[in-house]
Amino acid sequence: MLRLAIVLLFAALPQATVAQDATMFGMQTADDSRGWDAVGKLILGDRGFCTGTLIEPKLVLTAAHCLFDKETGAPMRPEDIQFYAGWRNGRAVAYRSVRRAVAHPDYSYDDADKLERVSSDLALLELNQAIRLPSLVPFETDVAPVEGDHVGVVSYAQDRSEVPTFQEVCEVLAERATTLILSCNVDFGSSGAPVFAIHDGVAKVVSVISAKAEIEGRKVALAVALAAPLRVLRAALAASHADPRPGIAGVQVLSGGDEGGAKFVKP
Repeated sequence: MLRLAIVLLFAALPQATVAQDATMFGMQTADDSRGWDAVGKLILGDRGFCTGTLIEPKLVLTAAHCLFDKETGAPMRPEDIQFYAGWRNGRAVAYRSVRRAVAHPDYSYDDADKLERVSSDLALLELNQAIRLPSLVPFETDVAPVEGDHVGVVSYAQDRSEVPTFQEVCEVLAERATTLILSCNVDFGSSGAPVFAIHDGVAKVVSVISAKAEIEGRKVALAVALAAPLRVLRAALAASHADPRPGIAGVQVLSGGDEGGAKFVKP
């Protein structure tokens, strides 16, 4: 049976920026980050940060566990979450607050089967105001990659929290239903980071980072394949609009599955 040690990738604030990994590229300038500003930093009140991606002018894609207080497991209030699009060295291209936050209906923060929980670790954030800037174009999404495909990740993390970092090439090591195992280098704060497939110079989001893990001593990243989970999530967001309380209706959580074979390590 596959044994994983899994760590969710919240990051606490503040964090200092240190030297980046040699296989990663920090986007320090406007030229470096041109075309990538739809990736942003999600500020989770005073509890830390995650990474999110604008996929429509008013919708941000991220990991579901970012919507929960990592100490208490309680859902965060949407109004306590901020999206800083294209955050770089103390400034963002656009700042927005969150009006509504919806987790995948199958996601449960307290699910005993931690590996199974990764497969639905997906959330949509509805912003209070659309972002419509010529220089900031939402990313399209696409079907999940398969084993052996090369992908890239743009993320913020605890040791590189002030600039987005691009790892252009990492590999899909394995597929497990809606969960992917990647060779990508991720750390705390990378939760919700977009995984990109790049074809003919066009980057599309194909997955979202959920956790870092180890398999027999090798560091890997666990990610959620989009296609089917995103369709379910969009339907859940649409259904949530029936609730007249936009600041409260947000997080939807249902019970999950049974105990599985993964070994989970809390941060």
